[in-house]
Amino acid sequence: MDLSGKTALVVDDMQAIRKITSEQLRRFGFSQVLQAENGKQALKALTHQSVDIILADWNMPIMTGIELLEEVKKHAQLSHIPFILITAESERQRVQQAIQSGVSDLIIKPFNSQILQNRVQAAISGQVRNRAMAQSSTGAENPPSGSSSAGKRNTVLVVDDSPDNLTLLSELLKPSYRVQLAKDGPRALGLCQSDTPPDLILLDVMMPGMDGFEVLKRLRSDPRSQMIPVIFVSALSEVKYQSRGLDGGAIDYITKPINAELLKLRVKNQLDYVNVRLNLQADYDNMLENQRLKEQVDQLLRHDLKGPLAAIAGLAEEIRLHSGDHPIVEEQANLIEELSMSSLDHINQSQELAKIERGDFELQPTPFSPAETVSKICDALRNTFRDKQLELQVLVEDKAITALGDPSLSYSMLFNAMKNAFEAAPEQTKLQVKQIVTPQLVKIEIINSGVVPQAIRHRFWDKYISQDKQGGTGLGTYSMKQLAEAQNGQVFMQTSDEHQLTMLSFELPRAIS
Repeated sequence: MDLSGKTALVVDDMQAIRKITSEQLRRFGFSQVLQAENGKQALKALTHQSVDIILADWNMPIMTGIELLEEVKKHAQLSHIPFILITAESERQRVQQAIQSGVSDLIIKPFNSQILQNRVQAAISGQVRNRAMAQSSTGAENPPSGSSSAGKRNTVLVVDDSPDNLTLLSELLKPSYRVQLAKDGPRALGLCQSDTPPDLILLDVMMPGMDGFEVLKRLRSDPRSQMIPVIFVSALSEVKYQSRGLDGGAIDYITKPINAELLKLRVKNQLDYVNVRLNLQADYDNMLENQRLKEQVDQLLRHDLKGPLAAIAGLAEEIRLHSGDHPIVEEQANLIEELSMSSLDHINQSQELAKIERGDFELQPTPFSPAETVSKICDALRNTFRDKQLELQVLVEDKAITALGDPSLSYSMLFNAMKNAFEAAPEQTKLQVKQIVTPQLVKIEIINSGVVPQAIRHRFWDKYISQDKQGGTGLGTYSMKQLAEAQNGQVFMQTSDEHQLTMLSFELPRAIS
């Protein structure tokens, strides 16, 4: 995949990790890589610069990676950006939180350059990879001893300046593992900081030029190798050397002469732990895949329900038109139409709003009559709110005037707005709906008695903002704005404390004959 011309944002509180990750991304082909040391700094960068992918560490001061993810997904202009969390997190509940928040992928530390490249490319391309099936086919869920979750044998690097020791350890380990050999520290560091680092290191202490303690220090100071477990294998048996090695970050210390069976058991136990970490990646991939499959099923269900519901609404209108002035039949037809159109409204909002937020929505504009849409909505809502005895004034009469947009989305948008107005208007007050036409626009204004609370006026169109409405989700006004803007339209809210009125305005492009 060609990544030239694309921009990445790397967010991590450790400068060394930011530097190395940025270098890797540039090597993959990114033209520009931005850096931020916490989520707050990243959000600021996103207001000034367009990016194609975000890679963030989970645990950071000021604003964590998961908090940054949630903030990004709240903003319609940012929510479509692929977001990869990099973490050593092992709590399934917290990982599930990241998945529910919309994370594109999770990469478990430690990982190599090839893993990073594959997952970055997949996230940018929007490719849904069925990792769970791939893992199952390779036996990843229950790998054999000495095997990683990818079905490959674990790699053990043996570092020793003695050819005899290299040969001995290699012969002991080859039956179960892939073995790499290095006769000095620089060679070992090169292998460990490459794109394919080993899973475990057996490290001698006494070597010319760079001893084992210095090798360990350099391993632990570089993000590419700091997570690789190290076992010292040395003739230095004094406690002070063992303490120095373990204090420097080694996980075990074995003294020479080597007990072959004991060495193999210790290597196996450490690699079992390594494979547990690798299996976490497979487990989290499986969780992500299940979430994506669930979303696909939901999308199919919504798509399959729209047709029958639209047909039911059409039949209800036919029944009402041919009711022969039977009040009960007409009332029941109105109720059927209202319920079916309300269900369609919910489906449209959940289905299309998700596409709009992801940046996947493609408008296919069609001329439609806003006057006809308003008329249908009024017919449906009059019956529902008749007990409020509202005076409904509809100044939308010219059905020949057409707007250019998506009729279904416009119905959902206006139905939601008018339903809110009916609910908000006090009993026995006036509610007015009117159409204003200019050469370029068709505007629908909805005016009702009552005012929007002062505290939420400046956030009226934001997500999860509710006017103390029982059972309300706070998504209604947010979805109206998103649906309008997806059709190249605009929305406005004005409220007058003096006249105790609130007006919602919806502007859509006018269809020119």
